[in-house]
Amino acid sequence: MDFSFDDDQEAFADSARRFLMTELTPELIRELWESETGRSERHWAQLAEQGMTGVTVPEAQGGLGMSTNEWALLAQTWGYFGGPDPLMDTALVAVALLNRLPASDWRDTLLAQIAQGGARVALGHPVNPYVADAHVAHVLLCERDGELHRVTPAACSLQGVESVDPSRRLFALGWTPDATTRIANAQESAPLLDTMLDHGAFAVAAQLLGLTQRVLDAAIDYTSQRKQFGKPIGAYQAVKHLLADVAIRYEFARPVVYRAACALATNDPQCALYVSHAKLAALSAAQLAARNAIQVHGAMGYTWELDLQIFVKRIWALAGHWGDTTFHRERVARTLIDARAPIGPARTFELE
Repeated sequence: MDFSFDDDQEAFADSARRFLMTELTPELIRELWESETGRSERHWAQLAEQGMTGVTVPEAQGGLGMSTNEWALLAQTWGYFGGPDPLMDTALVAVALLNRLPASDWRDTLLAQIAQGGARVALGHPVNPYVADAHVAHVLLCERDGELHRVTPAACSLQGVESVDPSRRLFALGWTPDATTRIANAQESAPLLDTMLDHGAFAVAAQLLGLTQRVLDAAIDYTSQRKQFGKPIGAYQAVKHLLADVAIRYEFARPVVYRAACALATNDPQCALYVSHAKLAALSAAQLAARNAIQVHGAMGYTWELDLQIFVKRIWALAGHWGDTTFHRERVARTLIDARAPIGPARTFELE
């Protein structure tokens, strides 16, 4: 089967890449570190103008009506440039959840606001101990005792939690659920929470792919300029092997992440298996990239002045987001061993 992106998907990703290359620079990221919220209203509005907040919002609510397949490239691009805004949680994960809720005035209004760039959504899920970007959210969708609730920021108390990545703004929430906040009971919430988890883990996996490529590019650029004994250090075989190992790991992870996107887009019954596999493969590639990139930079790789640390810290921060390695390994094991899921190249797309 030829699983490749079509011209429209590639063009959309290229457009996003050109925009982010100009607007989402390391200099802007550093500026946002020093700001009160760590977020830029201007930049969020620009993302909406580019259509990135409405990718999977239905056309009836003013979105583009696309699928998760488009996010495979867009989230990877977002990761490459180290996007600090809650674009993934709002435009990918929250929209996927809202699309699975029964139609209602508040749901349709929120979807339209997301597409227009008028709303950010923060998400509370049992797999994440803290809620990201609750301080700039217009709505919080949170789990409590197995039920799903819609909470306003005014009804919550926020306690900031420090992250290794200055771009990450994490909070411990205090709030009281009641009948007016409940949007799904425990039975109804189970598949919705699975939807949040699968889309969240996929979003992280795709971003990790982009981050892998970014730190690899930084390492290649450095080794072509840094000289020892009269020639670039990239000419030495030991250095070449470090970077080649990263490139190989990246190439093996990329189709795994793309397969997870296809599983989400088609509601594949083995979606959990493909998503967890993608998170594990992408994290393995990203962690190797971070380690080897710092090694070829030497002690400079850890310094504040070097842009490399922006992306390495993001890798470290995303490692446990939407499930750590142990969680996803157990998830894969349950699917393969307990459920005895059919696997192998011939079954990837149910080929005979």
